[in-house]
Amino acid sequence: MASVYELYEKHVNPGWAKLVRFMGLDRAEHHAEGCLVYDEDGVAFLDCLGGPGVFTAGHRHPAIVAAVHEQLDRMPLSSHLLLNPVQAQASERLAAVTPGDLQYSFLCNSGAEANEGALKLARASTGRPGFVSAIGGFHGKTLGALSVSGREVYRRPFEPLLSGCVLVPFGDVDALAAAVNQDTAAVLLEPIQGENGIIVPPDEYLPAAREICSEAGALLILDEVQTGLARTGKWFACQWCDVEPDILVLGKALGGGVMPAGAFMAGAELWEVFAENPLIHSSTFGGNPLACAALVAMLRVIEEENLCDAAAARGAQLQGRLQELKERFAELVLDVRGRGVLVGVEFADADIAGLFIAGLVQRRVLAAYGLNNPKVVRFAPPAVISEEQVEQVAAAADGALQQTAEVLDTIS
Repeated sequence: MASVYELYEKHVNPGWAKLVRFMGLDRAEHHAEGCLVYDEDGVAFLDCLGGPGVFTAGHRHPAIVAAVHEQLDRMPLSSHLLLNPVQAQASERLAAVTPGDLQYSFLCNSGAEANEGALKLARASTGRPGFVSAIGGFHGKTLGALSVSGREVYRRPFEPLLSGCVLVPFGDVDALAAAVNQDTAAVLLEPIQGENGIIVPPDEYLPAAREICSEAGALLILDEVQTGLARTGKWFACQWCDVEPDILVLGKALGGGVMPAGAFMAGAELWEVFAENPLIHSSTFGGNPLACAALVAMLRVIEEENLCDAAAARGAQLQGRLQELKERFAELVLDVRGRGVLVGVEFADADIAGLFIAGLVQRRVLAAYGLNNPKVVRFAPPAVISEEQVEQVAAAADGALQQTAEVLDTIS
């Protein structure tokens, strides 16, 4: 029988198969629970990649799994003609926890799909064609989402992309203000750039973006696909600077690490688009009962288990321990930054980052670099990670850095 690796080479993605083998990751996952992923031989890996960012509540959280099982026995998919009570409940719960007056939700299957819907809603609501987003930003790889994402290696093969999209430096208020005009339907930003290396903007950046949009009659779309739902130590990262978006985009952890789920949300005025034509935007599987059951359970777990506080505490512990290593390995590590359990370690170059990741894997810890910045290794463990497990991560990082330094000394 062919191995999983051989099947990937022949039928899935041969380039990815070769890359994971180089990184020492060519073993097949078998089952998972909490913060641990087990391979086919029963070897446990501490998951600090998390999907990435999907498993804020851990793998197979009992309450979320139970909710999905219960819904599976009742009705897994919707008729799409009769009303879906689980979707209604999920949308009500989202409206209760999100910032501002985001009364309505469109539930879909992923963050990229949610960003596509947000772009369409912005154009339909404003009658304007243009979008402004940030260099280094990541909003998905579907055509519209890719048009407002900021790394050429992913964009170039599919050009020409959506017209009217302008990219400006992230965190630069003057550049943002200069780019927004009467043709701008919306500004689309991540509160913290995830795939670009966990870039936290200056405190004044999002409030300034909110003011620029309001003055120009443009909408502010915040992509909290990776930063939302307790990841940074608050329900949503925009709450660190008290900014309320016109449209909020969610995904990743929204399905509780059990079901795929995404959403874009807005207030009643923007939702008039659906009043005029209820089917102007639709999704066959979006808002399905299984995903909605997982979503409702996930929101309950965040609240009842205080995952925001847990993420803040364990993130501070992890960032502190990694900062200590930065000081010891200053020739390798340029920076440690982040919020909550979303932490980036920036290396001098991508090759060093790759050696570090391989060293972590050898010590049974999973982490990876950001899609838009391979010099930065991202740690995004579940918020339910324990103090002892954080220390395990720190010890693995210490050993991986020592090993990387030795390899580089040998090469030089």
